[in-house]
Amino acid sequence: MLKPFVLLPGLLCDARLWRDIVLPLREEVAPLVADLTLDDTIVAMARRTLAAAPPSFALAGLSMGGYVALEIMRQAPDRVTHLALLDTSARPDTDERREARRKGIENVRIGKFIGVSRSLLPSLLAKRNLDTPLAEEVQAMAERCGQDAYIRQQQAILGRIDSRPTLPGIKVPTLIGVGTEDSLTPPELAEEMASAVPHADITRFARSGHLPTMENPQAVAEALRNWLAR
Repeated sequence: MLKPFVLLPGLLCDARLWRDIVLPLREEVAPLVADLTLDDTIVAMARRTLAAAPPSFALAGLSMGGYVALEIMRQAPDRVTHLALLDTSARPDTDERREARRKGIENVRIGKFIGVSRSLLPSLLAKRNLDTPLAEEVQAMAERCGQDAYIRQQQAILGRIDSRPTLPGIKVPTLIGVGTEDSLTPPELAEEMASAVPHADITRFARSGHLPTMENPQAVAEALRNWLAR
């Protein structure tokens, strides 16, 4: 029987984020990619995901999806059998990051959405992956999500809580993953989470920035396969 597997995208990401890791796991999991474009709070994103999800499931979130995954662990921990947190953080934003998000929202509201999404690429991808077809796919994914979703998602991220106090209460098999070249949520933030979650495993994905599911999907799929077997 295929294992139900709920996947939570990051900011300006859709099912494409997970495509290349779902394919090699197709004989093991029944994937459901949540739509995180419709709500402007992390709490509401988690509630909508839970309403669409099966009674119990493995859960993986990347970046903003990780924030939602941690909220799901607060709202319905008994429904989650396994937890994977990829290229994310349990910390709230710094003042600098909060100001950058507010400026991004302001730029979108005055019609500069393409500029905002293109400007994100150097922070999303390892340098070797810039100016490649993969970068064009990331850009296209952002454009599919659109400016209204961008504003809602940034507002949700701005309003998220500090999840560090709840990490020691996570009891399910947990994988913490991070790209070795992730500058947005660097490896030290993954290490911080792994040290707080009981019995968590940490995996670093080589040749990857903030989006290892697209940059090094084979390594991510293998790590997820091993995690699901725990």
